[in-house]
Amino acid sequence: MNLAQKLGYPQDTKLLIIHADDAGLSHSENQATIKALQNGSVNSYSIMVPCPWFYEMAAFAKNNPNYDCGIHLTLTCEWENYKFGPILPVAEVSSLTDQNGYFYKTRKDFKNNAKPEEVKKELTAQIERALQFGIQPTHLDSHMCSVGVTPQILEIYKELGKTYGLPVFINKEFVESISLSDEKYNYENTLVSDNLLIGYFNDFEKGELKSSYAKALDNVEPGFNVFLLHPAFDDREMQGITINHPNFGSAWRQIDFDFFTSKECKSKLKENNIQLITWRDIRGIR
Repeated sequence: MNLAQKLGYPQDTKLLIIHADDAGLSHSENQATIKALQNGSVNSYSIMVPCPWFYEMAAFAKNNPNYDCGIHLTLTCEWENYKFGPILPVAEVSSLTDQNGYFYKTRKDFKNNAKPEEVKKELTAQIERALQFGIQPTHLDSHMCSVGVTPQILEIYKELGKTYGLPVFINKEFVESISLSDEKYNYENTLVSDNLLIGYFNDFEKGELKSSYAKALDNVEPGFNVFLLHPAFDDREMQGITINHPNFGSAWRQIDFDFFTSKECKSKLKENNIQLITWRDIRGIR
């Protein structure tokens, strides 16, 4: 039985989660995510516990448990002038931070310095912080897919899913595209998404990002699909955060918000017979 059948759909159903990453990153990200959930086609999101605007989005999650909400486990910080680090004292997880106590900017620096036991300790603390706040998470996922840099760290991620009874988002192609290891990954007895849909910088540069999203929905295949986006408003806050980083930057995130709250998006979902599901649905069959 495939996932569609387990959920009560025909075997060849096009299943899709439209998921918003990075809630908690900023006020702009939070407000756009909330509006996309309330008025758009987005049906899932995840929160970055270490970020300054976690509290605002956590309060929304606690007061709106009907929305699919995951924990966006965070081990890296890619921005130039906007920094955040572990929620545990730096002395307890010093292998995860640079000389200033912030998460490393790149997956490579993270991989080259991180001690697995400290990775597990910090990620557990992030989950516990969310639970203590009253969030009822539906799944776990990973910022920048940093948990995928080595099989050993991916196993920690998978173990945390089992410990807390939560599905974890894994896509083989995505993990192996960012892998920094020559070792083989083990996907046995693990739910993996068949297809990851995401925007590409080349389309953004050409001004074709919005049309690429429409085409992606036209080409959704039967199976378990996840569309990852990052909605935010192209305002001074996001422009400051994403300075010199146009890839998934402020203008890009405005396009994400605009398309996934549009009538065109809703029409595409209907025209292509796409069945929206949530991580809560998946958690229910585990």
